[in-house]
Amino acid sequence: MTTVRDALHDWMRSRGLTTLFGNPGSTELPMLDRFPFRYVLGLQEAVVVGMADGFAAASGTPALVNLHTGPGVGNAMGAILTAAANRTPMIVTAGQQTREMLAIEPLLTNVDATLLPRPAVKWAHEPARAADVPAAFERAYHLACAPPCGPVFLSLPMDDFDQPAAPVTLRSVAHAATADVGELAARLDRARRPVLVVGAEAGWQAAVALAERCSLPVWEAPLEGRLAFPHDHPCFQGQLAPAIAPLADQLSGHDLVIVAGAPVFRYYPHLPGPYLPEGAELAHLTCDAAEAARAPVGSALVGDVPSALRALAALCKPREGLPPRRPEPAPAATPVSGSPVSGSPVSRAPGPAAGSPPGADRLDPAAVMATLARAAPSDTIWVNESPSNRPAFHDQIRPGLPGSFYFSAGGGLGYGMAAAVGVQLARPSRRVIAVVGDGSAQYAIPALWSAAAYGVPVTFVVLTNSSYAVLKWFAGPLAVPGLDIPGIDITAIARGYGIPATTARSAAELDAEIRRTGRSPALIEVPIR
Repeated sequence: MTTVRDALHDWMRSRGLTTLFGNPGSTELPMLDRFPFRYVLGLQEAVVVGMADGFAAASGTPALVNLHTGPGVGNAMGAILTAAANRTPMIVTAGQQTREMLAIEPLLTNVDATLLPRPAVKWAHEPARAADVPAAFERAYHLACAPPCGPVFLSLPMDDFDQPAAPVTLRSVAHAATADVGELAARLDRARRPVLVVGAEAGWQAAVALAERCSLPVWEAPLEGRLAFPHDHPCFQGQLAPAIAPLADQLSGHDLVIVAGAPVFRYYPHLPGPYLPEGAELAHLTCDAAEAARAPVGSALVGDVPSALRALAALCKPREGLPPRRPEPAPAATPVSGSPVSGSPVSRAPGPAAGSPPGADRLDPAAVMATLARAAPSDTIWVNESPSNRPAFHDQIRPGLPGSFYFSAGGGLGYGMAAAVGVQLARPSRRVIAVVGDGSAQYAIPALWSAAAYGVPVTFVVLTNSSYAVLKWFAGPLAVPGLDIPGIDITAIARGYGIPATTARSAAELDAEIRRTGRSPALIEVPIR
């Protein structure tokens, strides 16, 4: 007899989904009985989802997650919201009480199981029969991978796995709708100063081909979670500010703005003004009809974005020359504003480190990033969760290879450390460095245990200023409690989880530590101003 467990294992093998991220409870034990594939344990459910998020993004395949009934899903909700914002294909499962007892709701019943993870997931389902479980995974797979990608959820009663089931029939579902870009190509040919704004769903090669054919200056959309364009390319101009008025200022002088594979736009904070500079029009290429509908300005074409860009490059007339090059990185001794909208007029606001403990043994963030750029291999994969220092990071570190940068597009904390472990598991041959703030680190600190337990050689660079620095920038003159977090010894915590840890108090020390580490997990604390 083929059981649900047998059919599910066969399905996982056939789909190549042989890594499961989990934190088990009693309702999950039957699913995990005689599990034949790689199981990656996380000590807290948000860390489990964060590792899966990084793994799926770096591997290009959906990730499988197993959580513990209702409490486990509740613990993981922030990370599931982040995965949704990152558009990460992920099948999140949770155990459920036995079907025979569900009517009386015993302990650990996930009441309204399909409602709990909404609206973070694209689809939530509890199969009506045990025999339907394997087919539910096949359906979940296709829905998670359908544009726009995202997490889906399955609730699995614990007594299903020894029940009979038929093998799953694997199906192919293609998503190949290409928007008609003929009219847009004509607009591009007529434009005097067009500009391309790219998000992660634009498609690396397609975006580069269009930019080079039409000599387009290229900006990255605000707060993108993935590298959308080579940051060392002559056409690349930098990141757009996540605020209305500053973003329009950055696009000043352009008469046609083509936004490909990103929202129009991801804004925060509220700095009102015109959405576009005077005289500019906007054309939006997206795979997401809801994203197109909520955009405040411009016209939209919904379809496969890389295909649309390739078609646009084939139709438009080539242009001579290249746009002005992006300025070289600022000298390391020059502070780079930590404003979340650095590079725009709002950067005149007080820097986020105001009120941080002073000291000559604390490095400027620009010096830290310049040192990392110099010491790390050129093909390093960077995971960033230091919000107040993101502008300095992007000024100094300019990755040029696909899949070289990961950041949370959702705004919540807890992504960086966990995602870095998942990224490294997916890309074992490349160096992974996670640049994380000391506040951000605490949201996913158990990820250090997973890195140590599985020998995942991530280098965690933790920037410590004993505060929520980005919140100090947002607070400005407001008298707000809870923005300082003194008394945390991050190196002692890391050692307690089994990670070798040290403190670098100078650029030379940091340089030496980056060159020394990389073959096993390590943590480097860097006190910053």
